[in-house]
Amino acid sequence: MTAVVAVVVAAAAAIVLVEVIHRLMKRAGRTSVLAADLAKTIHRPFLTAVILLAAQQAIRVYAGDFPGRAGVMHGLVLFCIAAFAWLIGALSLVLEDVALARWRTDVPDNRRRRRIKTQVVMLRRVTVAAIVVITAGIMLMTFPGVRAVGASLLASAGLISAVAALAAQTTLGNVFAGIQLAFSDAIRVDDVVVVEQEWGRIEEITLTVVVVQIWDDRRLILPTSYFTTKPFQNWTRTTSAVLGTAEIDVDWSTPVDALRGELQRVCESSDLWDKRVCVLQVTEATDGRIRLRALVSAADAAALWDLRCLVREGLVSWIWENQRAALPRLRAEVGDKLRDPRPVNSRPLHHADLDANSDAARVFGGGDDGEARGAAFSGPEPEPARN
Repeated sequence: MTAVVAVVVAAAAAIVLVEVIHRLMKRAGRTSVLAADLAKTIHRPFLTAVILLAAQQAIRVYAGDFPGRAGVMHGLVLFCIAAFAWLIGALSLVLEDVALARWRTDVPDNRRRRRIKTQVVMLRRVTVAAIVVITAGIMLMTFPGVRAVGASLLASAGLISAVAALAAQTTLGNVFAGIQLAFSDAIRVDDVVVVEQEWGRIEEITLTVVVVQIWDDRRLILPTSYFTTKPFQNWTRTTSAVLGTAEIDVDWSTPVDALRGELQRVCESSDLWDKRVCVLQVTEATDGRIRLRALVSAADAAALWDLRCLVREGLVSWIWENQRAALPRLRAEVGDKLRDPRPVNSRPLHHADLDANSDAARVFGGGDDGEARGAAFSGPEPEPARN
């Protein structure tokens, strides 16, 4: 009877103690985000662990020998181990949530924040897995039979490890690849990538798989080892600003300089353009037509896609409204004399009319940004000739 009263009193004292601490944490949570998260998340595991520990100590001190004492004490030990593992896991999750809240990704320049978020998410999964494995191991070691078998298990550990590694080679490879991705900075959550000829965003990175949200809201699920063994494009590894092209085929008679001015007007009239690059170049001249490539820049991949479509639409509309003679056409020679396809009142375009130094005609030159790109793709300086 004394032992029962002692257990009840100990449990009641534990409940009172935990509730007092809980109320103090809630009051502190009015001014502290960490205290508010602690009060909300660890209340139940903390209450369970303290009650079990108090009951165990009360039985140990006030209960004498009774039938099943060893089993009851062993069960309480197991429950205490599980409760404290739950408490440690809850504490780690709170700390990780605080880190994620501090490094929010909904800001313009979030490259570092996305890297930290990726690492914290991966550490959360590793932490939970480690707590579960360690807790299970500690609970098993409380059984005398398991400790007795330990020596024989260690003796055959080499063979068991080899068999297990062979059987779980793919799974373990993906797990290690996930940890490698988290700290190698190859990809991060919210990175824009092109993988398997699909353009999308890294939505989730786990220990075994990477979920890519395709632009049309499909999901491409790949093993983490894919990103450590195969090439892929990461458009936002260093910065979210990117370059993109819009190509159109036109006739040889197209006034390129006038189109260049229209491209500049379209870019300047749109808030999608980040005012870095707006270039129109002739990249091919074959099969009776020329190919114009408009190179533009935007702050991120989503804005770039819309800007490319806008530029393509603007150039096509301008050609249709102002230079229909510049539309692509097929030519056939009839007779011995070639006819001049230019309008009667048009003036021949001489090489002197072309401004080779115009910023709008150069990708790797003209302006600080173009000069920097040119320097990045240029080779080493040639050595001076020796006399």
